[in-house]
Amino acid sequence: MAHETGSHSSPPPAPAPLPIPVADNHTHLDISREGQEPVDVRATIEAAKAVGVTRMVQVGCDLPGVEFTMRAIEEHPELVGGIAIHPNEAPKHAERGDLDQALATIERYAGHPRVRAIGETGLDYFRTGPEGVAAQQDSFRWHIDLAKRVGKALQIHDREAHDDVLRLLREEGAPDAVVLHCFSGDAAMASECVDRGYYLSFAGTVTFKNARGLRDALAVTPLERILVETDAPYLTPSPFRGAPNAPYLVPVTVRLMADVLNVDVPSLCAAIAANTERVYGNW
Repeated sequence: MAHETGSHSSPPPAPAPLPIPVADNHTHLDISREGQEPVDVRATIEAAKAVGVTRMVQVGCDLPGVEFTMRAIEEHPELVGGIAIHPNEAPKHAERGDLDQALATIERYAGHPRVRAIGETGLDYFRTGPEGVAAQQDSFRWHIDLAKRVGKALQIHDREAHDDVLRLLREEGAPDAVVLHCFSGDAAMASECVDRGYYLSFAGTVTFKNARGLRDALAVTPLERILVETDAPYLTPSPFRGAPNAPYLVPVTVRLMADVLNVDVPSLCAAIAANTERVYGNW
């Protein structure tokens, strides 16, 4: 989850459908941007399916979002769930003295067959200051352990914390499937993640004009390690920055990614679809 502000309120037009269906690896249907109406989940899913985005990972990263996610994955077969206490939420719970109870809620739901990811967990040194680092790191270590215990993928939020994210994964021992959600590192970090067997999920940020370093990271990532996401309702791809994001805009990002990788769109879609199945299983 990332926050972004902008002045555009009208939804962008639907892009041309993808030739092979793919999944939105990370979206927040429980969140609407400031001033926007709550998301109509069924309409959002149908709009995405119309352009070849037939599956979505709905991510709940605070307790209300987790409860929403558990209901949504029961009601909508196109959705599977990711659940966690977000790294910016962990220090708040720690300060209130109820972090253990919050984590117990995550563990209670983690074994649900349609929960396929533990996350987004990780570290965020941008929105939380030094006073929250210890709580974030303890929470991250706990989520890593949970993912291994329940045999689910680990979805990682990493904002201005690259070295510590990689260090803690090394110290704790990573689960079989690790996804760097909304990958924000450089080419060197991408190469290290690939060497470790992690998956890199690229969001609309890769389309931004000032994101040359992120496109360089994508360029060194092999097809078998690539996923795509929206992180909706944030990070709307260019040229629609500032407008509300939604899973139906995944094709905009996919086509830019194909250009960067110098592959045809069907090949990239097929790779993303295969990677999705390896990470999350069959919907």
